[in-house]
Order: sequence, then C-alpha cells, then structure tokens
Amino acid sequence: MSLEARASSLSQRHASVDRELEAESHRPMPDPAVITKLKREKLRIKDELTRLPSH
Repeated sequence: MSLEARASSLSQRHASVDRELEAESHRPMPDPAVITKLKREKLRIKDELTRLPSH
C-alpha cells in the first residue's frame, strides 16, 4: 500500500470514528466506556498519521 493510500485510509477511519463518537455522545444515555474507547482509537489513528513520512 502506498503512503498516500495509507494516509487516505487512516483519514477516512479517523472521520468514521469521529462520527461514531459524536453519535455516542448525543445518545440519551451515552456509555462512558464506549466514548473512552472511541477517543483512544481516534488518538491512535491521529498518532499513526503524524508518524507517516512526509514527501
């Protein structure tokens, strides 16, 4: 997989996790464990994106 494809894939996953987090946060009874899991996943993806070598 090329770097551009990997970065694109990670960006799409980051946006998807962000939408999941937003949806969970606006539920009538949000699950704190799910919110924590999603926040950690989002941060992990962001960290991986920043570690990708730039051109």
